[in-house]
Amino acid sequence: MDEYEYTELLKELTNKLSNIKSILKPDEVASQLEDIKAVEQDPGFWSDQDRAKKVSKSKNALLNKLKRFDTTSTILNDAIELFDMAKEESDDETLTMLYAEAGELKKAVQGTEIEVMLSADEDQLDAIVSIRPGAGGTESCDWANMLYRMYLRWADNRGFGVELLDFQPGDETGIKDVSFVISGLNAYGYMKVENGIHRLVRISPFDSNAKRHTSFSSVMVSPQIDDDIDIVIEDKDIRVDTYRASGAGGQHVNKTESAVRLTHIATGVVVQCQNGRSQHKNKASAMNMLKSRLYELELEKQKALKDGTPKSEIGWGHQIRSYVMQPYQQIKDNRSNIGYSNIDAILDGELDKLMEDVLIVLNT
Repeated sequence: MDEYEYTELLKELTNKLSNIKSILKPDEVASQLEDIKAVEQDPGFWSDQDRAKKVSKSKNALLNKLKRFDTTSTILNDAIELFDMAKEESDDETLTMLYAEAGELKKAVQGTEIEVMLSADEDQLDAIVSIRPGAGGTESCDWANMLYRMYLRWADNRGFGVELLDFQPGDETGIKDVSFVISGLNAYGYMKVENGIHRLVRISPFDSNAKRHTSFSSVMVSPQIDDDIDIVIEDKDIRVDTYRASGAGGQHVNKTESAVRLTHIATGVVVQCQNGRSQHKNKASAMNMLKSRLYELELEKQKALKDGTPKSEIGWGHQIRSYVMQPYQQIKDNRSNIGYSNIDAILDGELDKLMEDVLIVLNT
């Protein structure tokens, strides 16, 4: 990078931050925070725990966006000021340092842009994630397990919580099905871009002839709805099946029909939960999953009406992203049309850049 390129970058980032400010409206956010502060001082505020929890969640979301914007503004203004001083004094050492840090500066502004973009009510919710193998047999079961590990690492990197709802191991390796909740600010806002078919191409570790195999797995992501979203499901709308939980879990889990499967008759949506020790707890968790899935299905229908993207089968030609490990190494997302060579790092949970690139495309 040279002086001209850095100057153009600063102009681009300044304009982008100006656009972010027009969307965020920091003065209005500060006013909203003052209103919340006044509400919190009401003597009876904390007696209603549900209300207090919702208000606190809204407050934290506003504080996070405002802090992110202020921090990024300070970083960018400091860079501009330091750049102008370095040019005046012909300080090549400082200029070299600024050029080297240009990527981090751009990343900071882009990250702030994403935080502001995630403004939909459901973006702030936790995410219910289900992974199921598709075409590819044992290969796909192993691929589903690799995706599961990737999301666990990503959640851990961001300091998000994870709660396992259902886990069914594959016959030989990997998993047949797994469902879990990722909890954290904007968890669904980020994870929603993972909703779709993921394709893997590699030399199979299960093939003695070392041939290249293609595998598919489906990732379904739903916002974990809260009490503000009212979805009514009557007993006549669902079929309830109980069965013995599989895998680890102790004597009680495996010897009683504690696992629950719910089928929504009208839509065919099926959810199941077996991680809890009691049938009652598993049914409650499964019902929450079902409501969230139906809510996500409605969001998906609205999106399909808007841009014509019907739900796809788990197989050839329907993937949102391809992970190619042989004959070359590259991950390419079909929505951003960007390729990434750091495949090992991404599979180890470094998903932020990939997710943000997709979010920017989807919001432009």
